[in-house]
Amino acid sequence: MYYIYVLKCKNDDLYIGYTTNLRLRLKSHTIGKVKATKSKLPVSLIYYESYLDKHDAAAREKQLKMHKPKEDLKKQIKNSRKKL
Repeated sequence: MYYIYVLKCKNDDLYIGYTTNLRLRLKSHTIGKVKATKSKLPVSLIYYESYLDKHDAAAREKQLKMHKPKEDLKKQIKNSRKKL
């Protein structure tokens, strides 16, 4: 499986990533082993999608990182973002 995931960072930023092992990647983020989120700890997993095909997952990650889809995602998960 291939996963696209969204983390909420302490400064309310969203981090969007891609992995084949969601549990291990989340652990790496939470203990500060990922450069992109190390200074934004703590982080919380607030959303993910799974795919069977690597190319589908990579395309979705790229799409979510664009401004408009990212803003749409923020609206979609607005209540989840508030509760953390």
